[in-house]
Amino acid sequence: MNFTWSPEEEPTPQPITVMGWLRVALRGGSLAFLVTLGVVAMALIRLIERPLHGVHRPWTPWITQLVCRGAFAVLGMRHETQGERMTQPGAVVANHASWLDIFSLNARKRIYFVSKSEVAGWPGIGLLAKITGTVFIARDRKQAKKQQAVFEERLLAGHKLLFFPEGTSTDGLRVLPFKSTLFQAFFTPDLRHELFIQPVTVIYTAPKGEDARFYGWWGDMDFGSHLVRTLAVRRHGAVKVVYHQPVKVDSFANRKALAAHVEDMVRRGMPSERQIAG
Repeated sequence: MNFTWSPEEEPTPQPITVMGWLRVALRGGSLAFLVTLGVVAMALIRLIERPLHGVHRPWTPWITQLVCRGAFAVLGMRHETQGERMTQPGAVVANHASWLDIFSLNARKRIYFVSKSEVAGWPGIGLLAKITGTVFIARDRKQAKKQQAVFEERLLAGHKLLFFPEGTSTDGLRVLPFKSTLFQAFFTPDLRHELFIQPVTVIYTAPKGEDARFYGWWGDMDFGSHLVRTLAVRRHGAVKVVYHQPVKVDSFANRKALAAHVEDMVRRGMPSERQIAG
């Protein structure tokens, strides 16, 4: 197997059969209904939750979890977890392979994604991201202080923010070097002595007979085509989410040391043949 990271090298799509298109219709319709039901329920509950609890969200994350678990039932895809989920205040960092990560990571843990601001404008996905409490960040130094204030408010409110430190999605067969920039947000005086970081490894196993990179979604790959291919496959593979031991931020001298440590933990959680930096 070639472990040289070539983002331009995409899997060759297999033709979809008549039965495949039938599965697209049945699974796609069921998934759309499930997500729509969840969005409506969440929007209605937020009308009560927001005035009573403000930034705190004691109720709506349970809906997110139910929808994400239901999505795997609709797909017929196995979802496994290993390790203990963090109870301490802090953030979660994970490798990033696919749009399916949203469902994989939300299905068993109450988290809030940190995403680039452009996602807010994406059709469909942007709305879902907003309503589930995603924190959007802009690549603009002028907004750095404002974004830091948002991070602190959400983290001190007990929200588990989830970052993808690789900065991009991959084919799922490797873990790319972690960018340390976002880790600086945890080293402010108000946060560094209060927070823990939990590394998480997400491992996808392709359907039998399919390319090992089947669930990977990266580079210029079209979301619609990838979604259709995912819905059409006869029998799905699996995803395994490995929760590693949380580490305290103030145990590390700086953001680079912290980033290097959690990167190593995430990579070690991969199968041995995938423990090679991209």
